[in-house]
Amino acid sequence: MDVKEKLALIEECMELDEGTLKPEDMLEEYEEWDSVTALSIIAMVDEHFHKTLSGDILKNAKTVSDIIALME
Repeated sequence: MDVKEKLALIEECMELDEGTLKPEDMLEEYEEWDSVTALSIIAMVDEHFHKTLSGDILKNAKTVSDIIALME
């Protein structure tokens, strides 16, 4: 899965239009970045990448790129 596809998955979790996010974007700049979105990200990574993320790990993510790195 390439970066564009991963961005689309994150955008879906954040309920953003496709093409909104860039890897260098700071998560805190988006009002959609909240605890519900974090749970959606955790579930999406588990479903698509068969990886288990903890809330603590995700809490350390500061940029969209940080989330992409957790998908690999």
